[in-house]
Amino acid sequence: MRLIDYLDKGASLGEAEPCMEMQGSVFSYGDVQRLSYRIANALRASGTRPGDKVAILSHNDPVAFSCVFGISRAGAVWCPINPRSEAAENRLILDAFDCTVLIFQRAFASLVEKIAPDLPKLRVLVCLDSKAAVVEPGGRTGAIADATATARANVTTAADPGGVAGEISFQRWLEDTSDAPVAVEPVDDLAMIAGTGGTTGKPKGVMLSGHNLEAMSAITLMSYPFRGRPVYLALAPLTHAAGVLCMPILTLGGCIQIMPSADLAAFLELIERRRVTHTFLPPTLIYMLLQHPALPRTDVSSLQCFWYGAAPIAAARLEEALLKIGPVMAQLFGQTEAPMMISTMSPAEHFATDGTIARERLTSAGRPTPLMQVRVMDDAGRLLPTGSRGEIVVRGPLVMSGYYKNAEATAEASRFGWHHTGDIGYLDADNFLFIVDRAKDMIITGGFNVYSVEVEQALLQHPAVQDSAVVGLPDEKWGERVTAVVQLHAGRAAQPDDIIAFVKERIGSVKSPKHVEIWADLPRSKVGKVLKNEIKAALLRGLEEAQQREP
Repeated sequence: MRLIDYLDKGASLGEAEPCMEMQGSVFSYGDVQRLSYRIANALRASGTRPGDKVAILSHNDPVAFSCVFGISRAGAVWCPINPRSEAAENRLILDAFDCTVLIFQRAFASLVEKIAPDLPKLRVLVCLDSKAAVVEPGGRTGAIADATATARANVTTAADPGGVAGEISFQRWLEDTSDAPVAVEPVDDLAMIAGTGGTTGKPKGVMLSGHNLEAMSAITLMSYPFRGRPVYLALAPLTHAAGVLCMPILTLGGCIQIMPSADLAAFLELIERRRVTHTFLPPTLIYMLLQHPALPRTDVSSLQCFWYGAAPIAAARLEEALLKIGPVMAQLFGQTEAPMMISTMSPAEHFATDGTIARERLTSAGRPTPLMQVRVMDDAGRLLPTGSRGEIVVRGPLVMSGYYKNAEATAEASRFGWHHTGDIGYLDADNFLFIVDRAKDMIITGGFNVYSVEVEQALLQHPAVQDSAVVGLPDEKWGERVTAVVQLHAGRAAQPDDIIAFVKERIGSVKSPKHVEIWADLPRSKVGKVLKNEIKAALLRGLEEAQQREP
């Protein structure tokens, strides 16, 4: 299936049914279909050919997400751009992925203005104002309202302080296009190119095919509960997991409730008012949700599936979620190169056969999914037996086509005929997958391997600790020193020495932190992952400054 096929499948179940909604604006399936035709025709009129790369730089927004389907309908390739990345990284991605069209929100005009002169491949800049460009609710087709259009020329100039030289407004771009059905055959099965984020160096372009995303959707539908027309609440960025999870929702004719920002009070209100059935949050936001004063009085009985993933979750917090939110928590484990569904744990699998919480499973990433092979491998390429720790490797239809124009990185990731995830873990006797660390995050201290995730799990059992990150810092005696940075719950207090003693009681002195720092907040990625590289860099700068102050 192509990306557009998910929308068209949902539309076949009722064009008048709501497809997307944000802040009171409702887009029916017919609205989004017709808008996608216009976008596809505008792309073709702008010179976009099948196989060309089209980027979208936007916060969560239904019109921006509708552009994804217009891109697919034109036979082009979607390149999501992370709004929180630095200008230099986005410039590198747009250039490396050969993007010829950039559709962006006004909020990012200054960023686009900064990088566009260095991107000669970009032929078309389309400014998409989320509040101005909306499809009017009620099924009135083609009603794209642009409140700023009357004050703007067709193309802005450098003298326009609100725009980017050479841009065209979204309304003007669509003005002379038709919403008559159009179908353009793609040159191949490439659906999207997603950046790896650059956490391990220069970002790589992950080529995901329609076949990859079809497998992801099929696994989703067979692994989790779906009753009736689903209502999916998208708070997490649509450029990441939240967006990909929309595809199986659309095939069932479901509605996507889109949130423009991470407002947990509004999140809870929408669950109750819109009778949300499915949603996704990373662990960091789940921790905050569990402490939110509105949670106990919110009716969450409509929820069928509350997905969590993107980072390890503390077992104690997961058990708390099962009690406070209900028996609807559902884990997914994947990565950009094999999206979302390498292994899963359905809501039912969080419980033993007698109905009690299966605590021994809560630190796992679930079981390998039906369409995927998951094994553990040593450095020499040998597959290891049950219970042995090594790198998690996978095979199956989820695995990417490769890295865009990077044969060397593709070969490295697919050594010995398996895709290498970079995660260290093991499979237990019941075939549950346990991830103990990222390979790059393992700490070697005094000759012992210490897995940062294990230390973080112990830290998160402390009643005052909301979140944590563990890294290794240089140490003359130990080689590396286990170092922790923690964020405390609001209104809670704790001393570093007490936290160290707490952890030592649970996992021993070798694995416990030698140093703990308490920060007001931890740096996080757009999808809620704690950025250990930034934390480690800050700690190393602190060490260097301290050494320079020494006499």
